[in-house]
Amino acid sequence: MAAISAAMVKELRERTGLGMMECKKALQEANGDIEQAIDDLRKNAGLKSAKKAGRIAAEGAIVIRAADDASFAAMLEINSETDFVARDENFKAFAQNVAAKAFEARSEDVAALMEGELEDARNQLVQKIGENISVRRIAIVEAPEGVVGGYVHGDRIGAVVVLKGGNADVARDIAMHVAAINPAVARPEDMPQEQLDHEKSIILAQPDMAGKPTEIAEKMVQGRLKKYLAENSLVNQPFVKDPNVSVAEYAKSAGGEVVSFVRFEVGEGIEKEEVDFAKEVMEQAGLNK
Repeated sequence: MAAISAAMVKELRERTGLGMMECKKALQEANGDIEQAIDDLRKNAGLKSAKKAGRIAAEGAIVIRAADDASFAAMLEINSETDFVARDENFKAFAQNVAAKAFEARSEDVAALMEGELEDARNQLVQKIGENISVRRIAIVEAPEGVVGGYVHGDRIGAVVVLKGGNADVARDIAMHVAAINPAVARPEDMPQEQLDHEKSIILAQPDMAGKPTEIAEKMVQGRLKKYLAENSLVNQPFVKDPNVSVAEYAKSAGGEVVSFVRFEVGEGIEKEEVDFAKEVMEQAGLNK
């Protein structure tokens, strides 16, 4: 049997889009002949997932796995092409399996995590359901001086909050707030300077700023920036379950202080594919020359 090098496996992966172990096995069975391996994979439909790999996977689910002592949590986004598949029990089971592995490894490295059995499981799932499935991102959120709390809404929005002090129930409540309200940052001081500069430029361009003396204009800008920070910083927002208190006050009532948060929403930043069905039918019929 010919020796199977890493370069050969890499080439076959690039040409087929299939997993490392599947490519290695195909090369072994083809005695190192890449073209033969491709033919064999075509014959047994192994390239079905490769053909699908270019399609946009903008549906899916968010999964959170938290430690029993609330010291850390793993949150991941796994994508499918349709909402129908995202509700499939096989898809959900795969998502939970990946979350468990990420939790155990305490790793955000998707590529490393998906090597071996998880990638094989992904390919098998693609073959079974006929859609592209991808693990998009993983966040490992740690609380060295307190607790984490996670919340998932409808499998589509997830948030994990880190508190200094406090307890996991309060952290979970605040994670629910983050999922619902989507604050820009945890604290005012976390707001990027470029975002503040951008907001300032917008304020200065507003009609009521025209002709104002510099000193008055600056005071107006600072006042509006302060309001902007209050509205977009988690700690200053009215708590969604009790608008009479701020999020910071709610955390403090349990001896906690908000440190940070991570929020995932399925498909955010992914441009969904717009399908022209008339054009697609014509192309399949060979009429679109």
